[in-house]
Amino acid sequence: MSSPARAQPSSSSISSQCVVICGEAGSGKSSLVNLIAGRNIAVTSCDAGGCTAETNMYDDLMIRNETLKVKLVDTAGLDEGPRGTVPDTEARRMLKKLLRTLTKQGDIHLIMYCVRGEREIRTLRRNYELIRSQVKRKVPIVLVVTCLESYQPEMEDWWRVNEPTISHHGMTFAGHACITTATMTGPMCVQRRTHSYDAVCKLIEQCRPSSDAGVHTGLSPGTIHPIHSTKPATNTNVVIFGQTGAGKSLLVNLMAGEDVAKTSSDLERCTTKWQEHLIKFDGGSYNIFDTVGLQESQSQTLQYLNAVEDTHSLIQKLKRQGGIDLLIFCVRACRLTTTLRSNYRLFNEFLCGKNVPIVMVITYLENEDGEMDAWWKRNKKTLRHHEFDVDGHACITALRSDCPKRYERYEQSRTTIRKLVKEFTADGRKKRECRGGDDSLVSSRQKLKKLPSENSRSKDIVLYLTKRCGLSPDVAKQLVDRIKKGAVEGAT
Repeated sequence: MSSPARAQPSSSSISSQCVVICGEAGSGKSSLVNLIAGRNIAVTSCDAGGCTAETNMYDDLMIRNETLKVKLVDTAGLDEGPRGTVPDTEARRMLKKLLRTLTKQGDIHLIMYCVRGEREIRTLRRNYELIRSQVKRKVPIVLVVTCLESYQPEMEDWWRVNEPTISHHGMTFAGHACITTATMTGPMCVQRRTHSYDAVCKLIEQCRPSSDAGVHTGLSPGTIHPIHSTKPATNTNVVIFGQTGAGKSLLVNLMAGEDVAKTSSDLERCTTKWQEHLIKFDGGSYNIFDTVGLQESQSQTLQYLNAVEDTHSLIQKLKRQGGIDLLIFCVRACRLTTTLRSNYRLFNEFLCGKNVPIVMVITYLENEDGEMDAWWKRNKKTLRHHEFDVDGHACITALRSDCPKRYERYEQSRTTIRKLVKEFTADGRKKRECRGGDDSLVSSRQKLKKLPSENSRSKDIVLYLTKRCGLSPDVAKQLVDRIKKGAVEGAT
């Protein structure tokens, strides 16, 4: 007589685990909910505006062949601007209250900190510290790295590359998963999505509390030299700026048709000082300047100040050589954040006085449904609402791929970006110098009430940077002091 099959426990006999999913807007939290649930229960969006406006709870979900029961808590995205779906200040307040309440009630078993694979360590740490401060080591925190569907050779290699940096910055996690939530139908994508589901479920399973003890954290340690231009003033100067990880250096290589700029897929910067690349296409020669990626001014103040000062020196240099013909604002297709808007205003208004044509180039659209330009059509009203005023745009991918569809989009993107650059620099038709006297602060001062005292002017400029660009008073003052000091030293 054969042995009877072992019966699966009924869902009513399985205790439910509460898993809170949090992270930056656009990191894929709601998509992660759907991945775990195995069906679309959370609203998702690839648009610029956030799609989670409140805390959403999904109770008693049976996963892992109905061996695990979970309650998923999807939270509002962090780091959105003041006009976002949920402003950053409010999102942080909501998350703090949620974590404190659930921890006090003993009704939280795991926190999944969701981050995009390209995010820089400073933003990663800022939100990590917020989460950790609320649970005080009483709840395990795991790292879930998303948007790795194109990462090579394997998604897990992201962790191998970035673990030393994470550990160096003092972040500890009870576990990690390198995943994709993309729902594309290609064989590799399907395989990676299946692997992602297993990896996330394993995290939940491993952190399941025992019946005779409280929650244990199980923490372990985060288990091209510049070319100095001697070109005449008539040369076409194009400056690319944007956040770290937006794909600025990839964009340079796309325009060039070859690898002339160093790129990186990990958390470390690949551009630490502005770089110049002479690129020729369609009968024209262009000096393309790749600038240091900017992130939050509060996370690592010295690094931020160095980056802005480096960019300021570039703009002064170009002004002496005939001005800037075009600004390219490189933006990764994701949510709009306060940092994104701060960077836009810092370059367009403060450093260049709104005197230079500016275009927005949206990158990483290789997986966009339909035409890549559909992203712009969906989001242009949101961008206008957030006061992103640009003269033109391009929706592209700068990632090479052997996939025929992606390769076609890559080649199409090269044509698109080259056409855009030619359009806004042809025959000097749209050329405007980045003017402002002997230093670029003057253009910003002209927007303010002029005061006779140099010290008073500095205070007004600090106020401008805090109100308009979102800098703290201390960082704004340091920035003004450093730039003015550099202007004086450069004149002696």
